[in-house]
Amino acid sequence: MSVQGSTFTQRISNVAKRLDGDASEVWEVHDKACAMADNGEDVLLLSVGDPDLDTHPDTINHVIDRLREGRTHYSPSSGEDSLRRIIADVEDRSARRPCSVDEVLIFPGATNAIYAVMRTLLNEGDEVILAEPMYIGYHGIFDSIGAKQVRIPLNAADNFSLDMEKLKASVTEKTKVIFINTPGNPAGNMLSEAELRELADFSYRNNIWLVSDEVYSMITFKERHTSLRKAAEHLDNIIVIDGLSKSHAMTGWRMGWTVAPESISKHLLNFSASTVFGCCQFVQDAAAYALQNDSAYMEEIRGEYQSRRDYVCQRVAAIPKLSCPTPDAGMFVMVDISQVAEDGQDFAHRLLDAQGVSVLPGIGFGEVTRNFVRISLAQPVEILEPAFDRIEGFINSLL
Repeated sequence: MSVQGSTFTQRISNVAKRLDGDASEVWEVHDKACAMADNGEDVLLLSVGDPDLDTHPDTINHVIDRLREGRTHYSPSSGEDSLRRIIADVEDRSARRPCSVDEVLIFPGATNAIYAVMRTLLNEGDEVILAEPMYIGYHGIFDSIGAKQVRIPLNAADNFSLDMEKLKASVTEKTKVIFINTPGNPAGNMLSEAELRELADFSYRNNIWLVSDEVYSMITFKERHTSLRKAAEHLDNIIVIDGLSKSHAMTGWRMGWTVAPESISKHLLNFSASTVFGCCQFVQDAAAYALQNDSAYMEEIRGEYQSRRDYVCQRVAAIPKLSCPTPDAGMFVMVDISQVAEDGQDFAHRLLDAQGVSVLPGIGFGEVTRNFVRISLAQPVEILEPAFDRIEGFINSLL
C-alpha cells in the first residue's frame, strides 16, 4: 500500500502549524524588488534593515588572528567568561549599579535571546503586553510559543509615544510579561527614564516580568539611551536584551546577550544549553574586541545614521502630501502616506512598479501603521538622493 507524501505534511507539530501563517504579504514588495534587481533592473532598495556599513577592519583583523590561534572549538553554553565580564562592566557603567558575570548570558543574536527569554517565561495561553508598531520578528516568537499578544498602539501623532495608562489598564490575571523595545524598531521612539521607572515599579508591584529589547541603545540622536536597569528600583523581574548587529555593523556575526537576575539566568542557561549549545568562540572574541575598542567607530556610525535621518526627513517634508515624525533613534523613518494612497501596501506596490524603489508597508509592524511605509537608513545619502527624486516624481504624478 502506498501513502501519499502529502499525508505526512499534516503530521507536524502545533508550533509548526502556528508558524505557517502567511507572512508573504509583508515582504512581497521587498522580495519582488530583489527579484527585479537580480534580473538587472534598476531598483533602489529602501526596504531592508541590513546596514551597508562594514564591521570595523580592526575587529576583522583581530578575529583572523584569533582563528589562527585555534579559537574554533566549543564554548561554554553561558558564553566566554571574558566577553561576559566585558558586558557586565558595560552594564556597571551604563546602569551605574553592579552587574555580575552570572547575570550575563551570550546568545547567537538578540532574536534568539528574545526567544529564549520568552520560551522560559511564557506558557501557551499566557498574555504578553507589547506596543505597536513593533519589530516584525516578534510575531514568529510569540506565535511559536502560543502566547496571546496584547498590543498597545503607540500615538503616531506624538512621535509614537506610549500611553502608560492604557498599558496599565490592559493588564489581566493572565498577564505574565510586559515587553518593551526602546529605542523602538521601526519608529525610533524612546522611553524616558521616568517612564521606565514608572513601568518598572508597576510591573514589580503586580508580579509581572518586564523585558526590554535595547538593541538600538547605541544609535540615538536626541539624547543618550537610558537602560531599564538604571531606571528600575528593583531588578528581580527585569531582563534586558542587547546585541551588536546594528550598532557595530555586525548583523551576520549573530551576537546578542541577556542581562537578568541570577534566579532566572540559570533557567535561561538550561534552555540555551539544550538548544544552541554555545556560540562560536571567534565571534565572541570579535564582540569582546568591538566592545572594548568601539568609542570612535560608534560615534562615526551614530553620526552617519543621524545624517541619513536628517536627509530623509528633509526630503519628506518637501514632498506634498507626505509627512513623517522625526525618529529619536534607530535606522528607520516611518512615512505617513495616507493622503496619497489607500494604505502602505498599495503605496509600496505602486511605487516599485512606477519608479523601481522598494519600501516596506507599515502593516507588517501593526495596524497603527497601516497608512505608513518604512524607509530604511541602511543606504548612504548617495542612494537616498536618487531614491527620493523618484519618490517625489511618483507623488507629483499622482497629484
